[in-house]
Amino acid sequence: MQHFSAGQFASPSSPPSLADDDIHIWLLVLENAPKPREVTAAAHALLGRLLIRYTGSDHTPEIVRSERGKPYAPTLAGIDFNLSHARDHVLIAIARNQPLGVDLERVDRRIEIEGLARRYFSNAEADALEALPVAIRLPTFLRLWTCKEAVLKALGVGLSFGLEKVSFQLDAAGMPVGLSDIAPEAGRPGDWRLSLLEPAPGFLGAVAWQGAPRHIRTFLAAADA
Repeated sequence: MQHFSAGQFASPSSPPSLADDDIHIWLLVLENAPKPREVTAAAHALLGRLLIRYTGSDHTPEIVRSERGKPYAPTLAGIDFNLSHARDHVLIAIARNQPLGVDLERVDRRIEIEGLARRYFSNAEADALEALPVAIRLPTFLRLWTCKEAVLKALGVGLSFGLEKVSFQLDAAGMPVGLSDIAPEAGRPGDWRLSLLEPAPGFLGAVAWQGAPRHIRTFLAAADA
């Protein structure tokens, strides 16, 4: 898996063009401890500006949700996107003719990971997690969670699909190294591509898509640009 760290997210010197084999990932960092509804509003405002920029439209496209909650723009054929936010950080992923999913989590969450892993992960993942040193179990759990969520969001399904139906192999350091198993209705493991994201200190994410390899480009967005 590719791995993109905070230092690789930078403001573009000019508006980037979106090639057919690109995935653009934008990070927005908000200031002054915004309320959740303010984060949501800022995320959708940035998404609207990006879609206008990439499509050359003269107005913000309408964003609706599918039956299972995935956002899309009915009037923008050929443009796919997904977004996620955690606290005051927002990630938006955009591609041409490629459904995709992105997820973001903060690492300072207080959760009982062993019980959650046994409930929502595959047995192999839960076993691997419990075999790791205690100090790296939480970030490992969150990396796995973001990878699974990114796949489900790319499929356009919710958590009810089953996180345990998307299983990853871990290395000795607790890093996901590949999709090892997935429900047959979601394709073959080898059909899927994932990249790990650490867009800012204290945050972990992932982007996933089913299809050919793509060139990922990462950017830092201004709140009003």
